[in-house]
Amino acid sequence: MSETPGTPETPDWNEAPQEPPTPDALLHSGGDQPVDPEDLVRLSGREPTPELIEEARRTLEREGPAAVERYLP
Repeated sequence: MSETPGTPETPDWNEAPQEPPTPDALLHSGGDQPVDPEDLVRLSGREPTPELIEEARRTLEREGPAAVERYLP
C-alpha cells in the first residue's frame, strides 16, 4: 500500500516551506497604544515594505484606529 505524497506521514519535499505567522508580541490592537502603519501591515499578514507602510499610513489617516477592525475580531 503506497502513501499519498504530501500527507502528514510523507511530507512533499517539493513544496516550499511555509513562513511562520507573525508572533503575537509584534501585533497590537491599539487599545493600549497608538496603531502605527507597520502594525496595520502586519495585521494584514504581510511583511512591511516602504510601499506597504506608506499605504497603511494613508489608510490610518482616512480611517483612524478603526482601520484595524477589518483584521481583528
